[in-house]
Amino acid sequence: MGEKRTEAVHKDAAGLDRQAPEIVLRLLAGAQVEAAKSVHTAIDAIAEAARVAADCLAHGGRIVYAAAGSSGLMALADALELPGTFGISRDRIVMLLAGGMQALHHLAGGPEDDAAQAAREVAAQKLSANDCLIALSASGTTPYSVGALEEARRHGAATIAIANNAGSPLLQLADTAILLATPPELIAGSTRMGAGTAQKIALNMVSTLMAIHLGHVHDGYMVNLHADNSKLRERAARIVAAVAGCSPAEAAKALEQSDGAVKPAILIAAGAANADAARRLLEDAGQKLRPALSRIGASAGSRQNRA
Repeated sequence: MGEKRTEAVHKDAAGLDRQAPEIVLRLLAGAQVEAAKSVHTAIDAIAEAARVAADCLAHGGRIVYAAAGSSGLMALADALELPGTFGISRDRIVMLLAGGMQALHHLAGGPEDDAAQAAREVAAQKLSANDCLIALSASGTTPYSVGALEEARRHGAATIAIANNAGSPLLQLADTAILLATPPELIAGSTRMGAGTAQKIALNMVSTLMAIHLGHVHDGYMVNLHADNSKLRERAARIVAAVAGCSPAEAAKALEQSDGAVKPAILIAAGAANADAARRLLEDAGQKLRPALSRIGASAGSRQNRA
């Protein structure tokens, strides 16, 4: 592979340290915006990654993230937020970070070179064909990320790679390769900036579309959340009221019956007899709210016709 794009010198880097603070900040902001644009050329690959990840979860599998350094932090943010945002069970999301969770206190560089440790950590997860591993590396050459992906392939898991250098080993090895062709960093090699920004956007896109495939989003609402604090309880009530077309009081009552689960509460507010009936409707509809709501509407119509 030729020169790594992530190590190249930015066209505006010369004399950067002599510029006025405001000019430096404008350059930094502009570089972030340009990096963010790279996701547009990766739309097809991101769509495929979301489909693969959703299929794995739908068949009882797990999503495993594997990365080091700044890429690991981007992956960790995505992994931690999936349960709260989309109601995905925490035991279905695994995060493998080079150096372990202690890296959150000291992000040392050494562990990212340990491909063997990555392989051991992946092997310990006992992956199968129902699982999906997402490996990230700005350079696309990080041994930890590459080692994790290679081991996942040996276990038959689906593999997704996100990297910022074309033709890199990580992208070549993966079943689904997401190339984020970000421009050179304003500070050469500091991939926590542009490359990291693009990776976070791509992860947001993959996980959100994955959740849509799974039926966890309805008309822009996160309908699979389980309210476990005051903010989420208020949000849940607003979602139920908006989707079911009921009053806030009726929404709150439905949420009480469903133990805070939004999808069943919406169905109760829309006419389901009780929480058990709502859950059966969801099960019959593959956990997707729209067809479940349609069945309530069809049932109500049938009753009116008989009357």
